[in-house]
Amino acid sequence: MSATMQQTASVLPAARPLYSPQERARRDATRWTLVQGILAPLQFLVFLVSLVLVLRYLATGDGYAAANASVIAKTACLVLIMVTGAIWEKVVFGQYLFAPAFFWEDVFSFAVIALHAAYVWGLVTGSMPPETLMLTALAAYATYFVNAGQFVLKLRRARLDAAS
Repeated sequence: MSATMQQTASVLPAARPLYSPQERARRDATRWTLVQGILAPLQFLVFLVSLVLVLRYLATGDGYAAANASVIAKTACLVLIMVTGAIWEKVVFGQYLFAPAFFWEDVFSFAVIALHAAYVWGLVTGSMPPETLMLTALAAYATYFVNAGQFVLKLRRARLDAAS
């Protein structure tokens, strides 16, 4: 590393750890951490199955009912993980949503919820034709995939913080 780079690195503030020692203790002590650890992979599995069913319907026109049922199941998983995640944030950070450590993940989660809600609204009201419903589901799934990536990166950061 050059001398200039070393000087620059030495004046930059160190990144704040994701959790303070007190927050880490609360995170490790609450049952909601285990709940999130179970629901996150379950939701991802439901997402994968549903994605296949939605793509199958779009490609072949077959399996409309199964695709709809799978998107409703994915939406139910999303709502469950969002509610329990808000409780987890309250226990760990003292607020239900938008704790600084997870602010952008929470913001993006609302885009995910909005798209899933648009799908449900379109299905329940009949205001969207089947192809539009499935394309809305795909948009919801694309945002969910990005949001899941955000949380995986935070999990990785938490592990790196703990190791240092």
